[in-house]
Order: sequence, then C-alpha cells, then structure tokens
Amino acid sequence: MTLDMLPEFLRTHYEVHEWKHACAILRNDFPVEWEDMIGVLTAFRLRRSDIIKPGGGKSPIAKSLDHAFYERGWVEKGFDTKVIVDAKEMLSPTHKVDCYKNQVALEIEWNNKDPFFDRDLNNFRLLFELRAISIGVIVTRCDRLQEVFDELGKGASYGSSTTHMSRLLPRIEGGGGGGCPILVFGITKKLYVER
Repeated sequence: MTLDMLPEFLRTHYEVHEWKHACAILRNDFPVEWEDMIGVLTAFRLRRSDIIKPGGGKSPIAKSLDHAFYERGWVEKGFDTKVIVDAKEMLSPTHKVDCYKNQVALEIEWNNKDPFFDRDLNNFRLLFELRAISIGVIVTRCDRLQEVFDELGKGASYGSSTTHMSRLLPRIEGGGGGGCPILVFGITKKLYVER
C-alpha cells in the first residue's frame, strides 16, 4: 500500500483505501491533480449548517466539494463512447463524472442511494478499459457519521441504504472497478465543525 504518500492530515481525518497502487499512480503520473485533491480535501470541513439544511437536489456538502474542484480547473465531464467491431458500431454509454481533469475521474457520493456506487465503479471500469481515465477517486462518508446525523435529528435522512463506506468497500473488493486503480476517501467525524 502506498497510503503513506498521503499527508498525515488526510490519513487521520479521512478513512482512506486504495486499490492497484492508486496513490503512487496519482502522485507520480498526475502531480497537479494530486496536489489539487490534497488541497481540496485538506480545506474541506463538514459543517453542521450544511447537514441540517433541508434536502432537495444536490446537497450543500457535495456542491461545496464540486465547487472547490471546479475552481482548480476540474470539470463535470460526459464521454461519448462506442465500440466498433467489423464496421458494426455499438454505443457504450457512460454517465457524467462529477469532477474530471487530465484522465483523473472523481465522484462525490454524499447521500445517494447505494446503487450509485455500482454505477460509478462500472463507469470507472469501462472508461479505464477505453483509456479515457487512468484512475478513479470516490469521496463518500464514513459509517460513524451516522452518530452525528442522529444527534442532529437528521438520522432518517441518512439511511443505511445510502452511500457510505460500508456500502462501497464490498463492491470494490468484489471487483466492481475492474482493473481501474481506485482511491477512496471517507469523511470522518474529525472534519465536523459546529457552524
């Protein structure tokens, strides 16, 4: 494992997992994107006000992470993919990646239904096989954040069938991402602030 390449702050404030030497690939082959990711995740704080804000559409938490990456030149990106065999063209649709820059795809899964993980991993697998991406990154939440949600009276909004670490790890360990190197960050209670 090459997780020790990450700054101590990220290793202590996030639950981090990697597959297929993702940290080494990202740091050595994509140093600008590596620094972007470190900067955004180091600056991020999980604010009480964002948790208790009423739902509807994308959460303020996901929006703030998206915005921080967009400010560094990342973009939401769709891919027009197809396979041609003996002149027969077959569409191979993918979904948009939340944040993309220079062959690095990053998805933010804060509070979606957990099948979104299957979609993300399948997308990473396909885009990696088509050489459109070199690495996939997912930012989600740790299971223990449920304690914070319960204390704030928002526990019902963050149910067990929504996106969080224990729903993601078995999917990756079961091969959901195929050969794509994957790096996962789980937001922990250490990032929570009362404002």
